[in-house]
Amino acid sequence: MLRRETIPARGYPDGVEFGYSLLCEQTPPKQLITDLVGAEEVGFDYSVISDHYFPWIEDLGHSAYAWSVLGALAQATDRIKLMTFVTCPTMRYHPAVVAQKAATMGILSDGRFTLGLGAGENLNEHIIGRGWPSADVRHEMFREALEIIRSLFDGGFVNYRGDHFRVDSAKLYDLPERRVPIGVAASAGRAGRIAADYADALISDQPVADVVRDFKSGGGDGKPVYGQLPLAYGADPDEARQRAYRLWRWGTAGWKVMSELPGPTSFAASAKTVRPEDVAEAVPSGDDVQKYLDTVQTWADAGFTHLSFCQVGADHQEDFRRWAAAELLPALRERFG
Repeated sequence: MLRRETIPARGYPDGVEFGYSLLCEQTPPKQLITDLVGAEEVGFDYSVISDHYFPWIEDLGHSAYAWSVLGALAQATDRIKLMTFVTCPTMRYHPAVVAQKAATMGILSDGRFTLGLGAGENLNEHIIGRGWPSADVRHEMFREALEIIRSLFDGGFVNYRGDHFRVDSAKLYDLPERRVPIGVAASAGRAGRIAADYADALISDQPVADVVRDFKSGGGDGKPVYGQLPLAYGADPDEARQRAYRLWRWGTAGWKVMSELPGPTSFAASAKTVRPEDVAEAVPSGDDVQKYLDTVQTWADAGFTHLSFCQVGADHQEDFRRWAAAELLPALRERFG
């Protein structure tokens, strides 16, 4: 495949790395590919992709199968790193199948893939008809899933008998030369302890300094910490704020609520009392670079080594990349590089 020249990535731990988020819930599948090719060309360090069965609200309008897209991304790009943000390995997917998919992605990407995992949301996992377990049970299932995946990454045959999962003589015949790193999502103490026990990296969608501190003290010191910042870049600040409210109003309820809601109509109902100013606090908008620098500083101060930008609006991705290349990324690297 003929590729245009790309700007080289930088490398952690010399500074904060900045990523480009692919939101399957707002973007058509083929555009996800062209968006990431463009993000690689302008110099983003890595990328993350969401793994959902449903969008949070109908206004978003999409939900492609992330693993098919990942295979295409591995072939369409050369150097940008890839990561799920995040996959739930307990219900829609059996953990042994997740391990196989991740190992294959490690090979297809020539070692550029990180497996980001989390305990899941009712929104996506209810589709198999088993009901939605309590948080305590979900975390028990998550621990078992991590044990299975890590064992399969070790090579050889795996047998497992847990309270929630069984594995009968499973083996991965195609393992990458570089073991696939595992990131674990956590926004509070219980998930943070799981991350400290099993993860090669911590993931959070909030700048939770206490969780980062506990992760580092529990064995994660020196390991990367990944975050994601939704933003609504636009030259017209009013339009950008309105777009953020229309497409991100679902995202202010907090994880304890959001993990329990079963469908887009539930998210829409939960957002009925959300005000534009509530979204504006969580989603910086407009084209003021200083505003974004100040927001990123909060994440850096909390101990995050990686931060991915999730531009709101599928039809505003190219404008965002152009602006990021000219203004945002140079300013970020001057301060955090």
